Amino acid sequence: MKFVISREDLIKPLTLVAGVVERRQTLPVLSNILIVVDGNQLSLTGTDLEVELVGRVTLSEPAESGEITVPARKLMDICKTMPDDAQITLQLEEDKIILKSGRSRFSLTTLPASDFPSVEESPQTLNFSVQQSELKRLIDRTSIAMAQQDVRYYLNGMLFEIQNSQLRAVATDGHRLAMSEAAADISTGELRQVIIPRKGVMELNRLFSGDTEDFVKIVMSSNHIRAVTDNFTFTSKLVDGKFPDYQQVIPKNSTREMLVERELLRQVLNRIAILSNEKYRGVRLIVENDLLQVFANNPEQEEAEESLMVKYDSEGLEIGFNVGYLLDVLSVTSSTNVKVCFADANSSIVIEEVSENPDSLYVVMPMRL
Repeated sequence: MKFVISREDLIKPLTLVAGVVERRQTLPVLSNILIVVDGNQLSLTGTDLEVELVGRVTLSEPAESGEITVPARKLMDICKTMPDDAQITLQLEEDKIILKSGRSRFSLTTLPASDFPSVEESPQTLNFSVQQSELKRLIDRTSIAMAQQDVRYYLNGMLFEIQNSQLRAVATDGHRLAMSEAAADISTGELRQVIIPRKGVMELNRLFSGDTEDFVKIVMSSNHIRAVTDNFTFTSKLVDGKFPDYQQVIPKNSTREMLVERELLRQVLNRIAILSNEKYRGVRLIVENDLLQVFANNPEQEEAEESLMVKYDSEGLEIGFNVGYLLDVLSVTSSTNVKVCFADANSSIVIEEVSENPDSLYVVMPMRL
């Protein structure tokens, strides 16, 4: 195996593929990436047995076909330190991969390609296309509410719900919920739900930029989801579990509405949060007569308060929240104003964007202060 490639062409797929590889592995080969040269096609594959990413590059110069696995981090770090305009030659010599560029020469250990595990194939049950920017927007807007290490393992991921030309993403950690929708090329009328694990969600999101109109093909099977573009094929196992009925969590009796400028509220909460309790991050909101007052204090007897004008003509209300949850919502939404719906001091609130077609919704539970 031998091929020549520019650093620029190699670095993007190599960085993404190496990002899948965990630093600490039980199997030595899982610290490696699989390099396959077939004609003028170069493929790089990384996996941790839960997610797999294959990056593809078309080589501009003739190459010798072959396959081998090499240490992911070392190869990536070497390539990152090369000059931007470097030409890199990779050649397999016995059981070593030799990397040459200019006056540099590196010799890396290898493991046979036959040792590299591949994600098992299962019959596909559904496939559809969605714009890459839309899929990224869905993930950006909902991933804030994913649990991290919850014993309810099905919360450590994101629900994808597919039906009638619509893709809906939902995430919750038990204290808050995020939901967003996007149009997709889906022909099935049957409701389908799958849970993608947290790592799968984050790696999938790294693949896409928010400014492209290109589409990605999504292929689903009973236990895997796959995303396919011209340059990448991403595969993730699905979480085997039942996602809670999120519709039951969304309050239906939140009759008190507050309209507020999103960026102004975000700035106020950022300032007040500085003096909130570092552990619980609680802030107190008092709203009445078109005025919102925000308070925080901490065990050092320090206090912060600020007020801002809002639109609110319902009965006055005092309620407490984890300020981080509110800031997360305000940082991923983009409308000028947001609508906050209250029921009472002990009930969850609903936050939505104020726009012609709001497609995201957030639920945040209150906290006792």
